[in-house]
Amino acid sequence: MKNLGYLLIAIGFLASAYLATKQQEGVPWPWYLSMLAVGAVGVTMARWASHKQSRDVELVSANIGAIGSSLENIVEKARAFDRDKETIDVYELRHHIDREFPDDLDTFVQARQSIAHSFGLQSYADVMNPFAAGERYLNRVWSTSTDGYIDEAHTYVTKAREQFEEALEIFRGLEKP
Repeated sequence: MKNLGYLLIAIGFLASAYLATKQQEGVPWPWYLSMLAVGAVGVTMARWASHKQSRDVELVSANIGAIGSSLENIVEKARAFDRDKETIDVYELRHHIDREFPDDLDTFVQARQSIAHSFGLQSYADVMNPFAAGERYLNRVWSTSTDGYIDEAHTYVTKAREQFEEALEIFRGLEKP
């Protein structure tokens, strides 16, 4: 349903844009407005499907489990990365990040909205703030690794670990309202 909604949005937008630029004498209003209506129906369908999906108890429950396990994996990998950072060549730090973190980061990001649905927006913000900071610090390590700034890279590996640990600690402390 959601994909059909996105398809209708694309069709409505593209057809409306084409019709608006097709003729120099004027816009064929009946066709233009009907294509806008198709796009509006697509928006409604996509939003409805998204809302329905966010309320699916089984999906939200599975997502909460995925969030917990992905955060635990991220923290475990961040601790190992911080412990072993001195033994990894500065130019290899970015490759280590590319190998170790993407799957768990993606799992967390794909499921993160379930925190808000299960625990409320404040809890979502409480978990996301340190998580986002940890992710930014990992990006900083990647950039400094590319440029060869070893001291800064090592500093931000530690900061990333600390932020991910904080996110996990907050997530573990969440209780249903």
